[in-house]
Amino acid sequence: MIAFVLRRLIQAVIVMIAVAFFAFLLFQYVGDPVVFLLGQDAKPEQIRELRAALGLDKPFFVQFGHFLVNASQGEFGLSLRQGAKVSRLIGERFPATFELAMVAAVLALVIGIPMGVYTALKRGTFSSQVLMTLSLLGVSLPTFLIGILLILVFAVHLGWFPSFGRGETVKLGWWSTGLLTGNGWLHIVLPAITLAIFQLTLIMRLVRAEMLEVLRADYIKFARARGLSDRAIHFGHALKNTLVPVMTITGLQLGGLIAFSIITESVFQWPGMGLLFIQAVTFADIPVMAAYLCLIALIFVVINLVVDLLYFVVDPRLRLGNAGH
Repeated sequence: MIAFVLRRLIQAVIVMIAVAFFAFLLFQYVGDPVVFLLGQDAKPEQIRELRAALGLDKPFFVQFGHFLVNASQGEFGLSLRQGAKVSRLIGERFPATFELAMVAAVLALVIGIPMGVYTALKRGTFSSQVLMTLSLLGVSLPTFLIGILLILVFAVHLGWFPSFGRGETVKLGWWSTGLLTGNGWLHIVLPAITLAIFQLTLIMRLVRAEMLEVLRADYIKFARARGLSDRAIHFGHALKNTLVPVMTITGLQLGGLIAFSIITESVFQWPGMGLLFIQAVTFADIPVMAAYLCLIALIFVVINLVVDLLYFVVDPRLRLGNAGH
């Protein structure tokens, strides 16, 4: 177990160093931060002084070493657009993105898994075919179009939900949350549904495919021969084994919800990291872009590590395989 964890940690560190290197290249090849800070009319002496103060006159790998040290402490310098510390900007925006992703993930799991099980057990029925058709639409429609349609129907025509913003929030230390206010819940409904639809349909189709595969396995036939009830077979044996491969996809999709919430946040003007990143790209705010890339990579690495550990706990074959080495 310890050797398994150590190998995964070493792999995680290597991945983070590689991502940090590509993020650092933004500082080298996407504009000059000195020009952004001083403007086009800056004098040569001012440029030299600022480059020296920022450490930009040092060799490439010395700069990269300083970048790694600072990044490991969560420091990415100042935003070129807002003039504030990037770590503070990310810290202010992260709660909004995290809560949106968590609500969307819960919706996708709570609805997607039962729908997948239902369409597998009721294969060929009219209701199952309708759900499969709807899931195909959910996978095919672009996120921005889903968001716009939801705004048009539920915000403009029906007036049930707000069309933009996060609503009222409550401060819990440095963390801000809208999940403790009614207005906050009203604001999160439409963006959470928009973000969840693709993940929901993906999980549903994956659970259905895995469930059908498991139901054809020999041990399910033996369970039926022993006289076990359909309920025991479907939920005690088939579903449990179905969820093992689903766990990996679900873990990766959770990271994807955070990473790819950019479009949803732009459509609903949700004040999260995705909207911050879009604004940073528009104004070539390199420190914010680099911090966002490193943070998203860290989220994926942590989720992958957790999923690997869960696999190790759930699947005894991995434990036996590692014990043999």
